[in-house]
Order: sequence, then C-alpha cells, then structure tokens
Amino acid sequence: MLKNIPVGDTERPVPRWALRLAKALPFVLLPHCLWRLPFAFDFTMGTVEPGRPPLTWWAAPYVFALSLVTEGLALLTLGLVSGWGEVFPRWVPLLRGRRVPPLGPLVATLLGGLVLFGLFGLQPLAWIGALDEVGFSNGWWEALARVCIGPAALWGPITIALGIAYYRRRTA
Repeated sequence: MLKNIPVGDTERPVPRWALRLAKALPFVLLPHCLWRLPFAFDFTMGTVEPGRPPLTWWAAPYVFALSLVTEGLALLTLGLVSGWGEVFPRWVPLLRGRRVPPLGPLVATLLGGLVLFGLFGLQPLAWIGALDEVGFSNGWWEALARVCIGPAALWGPITIALGIAYYRRRTA
C-alpha cells in the first residue's frame, strides 16, 4: 500500500476526457461569471423586472464574491485529476502526506453535482417555457443571456462524471 505519493503525480493514469473536462470547467463557467458582474452596478443587461427594488450597498461585493467562489469551486475539480487530490498536501495539519480516502471526494462531488444540477441544470426548461423566466427587453439580450448562462447547466453533470471517474480510477 502506497502511503506517500508525489503530489504532482497520480497513482493511476487519468482518462484523457476527464483531464480535458476538469481543465475546461473554469472556462465553461467564465461567461456566466462575467454575465453576472454588470448586475453589481445596477446594469440590468436587458432584463425586465417590474417592481425590482434598488440595489443595496453590499450588492457589488456579493456579486464579485459569488463569481470568485464559482471559479474557485470549478478549479477544485482539478483535484480529481491531479496528485493533490489523492494525497493531502504538506500544509494540511495532521493529514499531510496521507492518502485521501476515495469515498470522500466521491460523496462531495455527487452531492455537489446534484445541488448544482438543481441550481443550474433546469435552466433549459425555462427556455422552452416549462418554468418561469426573467423577461428581456429584446431578443438580443435574451440570446446573450442564454449563451452566457447556458453552459452553467453542464456544471453539475460534469462534476458528477469527474467524481465517478476519480472513484473508479482510485479503487480499480
């Protein structure tokens, strides 16, 4: 049994598709994060929401933090395809150098992926009219919103697929 694995290497080869998906995920979510930023400054990006209250002082920091947290969580999926996802790093007290139990990341990615699917995965249903959707002042704003927000619907399924691939690779 291997106790210490070099942090830059993986114990078994990572499937090429998993490596590509993990590296692409932050870029898949970037348009959604960028779409969100103008709302911090009360620019509505063509949305029509009658009776919307004015923004509070904390709206800008909140929107920026939300975008940073989104990208940070997307970057964490790189741990599913790299050595630092198999061995605790040196800076983690009490656990440094020990193997990460494969069940932990699997449970986290399955639960996280299901939550993400619930948050973003149902967006295409709104596009076909099955769910309520925010109105837009014209079709161009709506098209831009769908191009920017649409890829976020893939976040949950990609996370679940990467988690299952991680578990299969680690327990094979």
